[in-house]
Amino acid sequence: MKLYSKYHGIKEYTEEDIITFEKGIPGFKDLKTFILFPFEENNVFSMLHSIENSEIGLFVVSPFYVMKDYEINLDDNTKQTLKIESEADVLIFSTVCVNNDLNKITTNLKAPIVINIKEHLGEQLILDDEKYLIKQPLLREE
Repeated sequence: MKLYSKYHGIKEYTEEDIITFEKGIPGFKDLKTFILFPFEENNVFSMLHSIENSEIGLFVVSPFYVMKDYEINLDDNTKQTLKIESEADVLIFSTVCVNNDLNKITTNLKAPIVINIKEHLGEQLILDDEKYLIKQPLLREE
């Protein structure tokens, strides 16, 4: 199958590449099916792109890239909804808000996207943890 993305050209994908967000994603409740693909020549960022709307794609990054000790505890309801049996089946991403000024690029650690890669199911969670920011600077000071 082919996705005709307004900004990323044609992306080939198979049925196994489709990730279903049964609840949608906040801000995009009507969009339920997405594919995830890495940016070419970049091993940090990926794109979570809607299959239903060729103009909707979210830049995502591993929250562990931003904060090494990032952690979330999935409740039993989330594990059941996403059919999670093993930690090895889970990918976690945070959305990225881009800016022309590299120092103003942020990521949302407060609302991670959790994907069960085995079952192809995803959900964006809202964490009740004050140490995680909605607009966490992406670039770390070394």
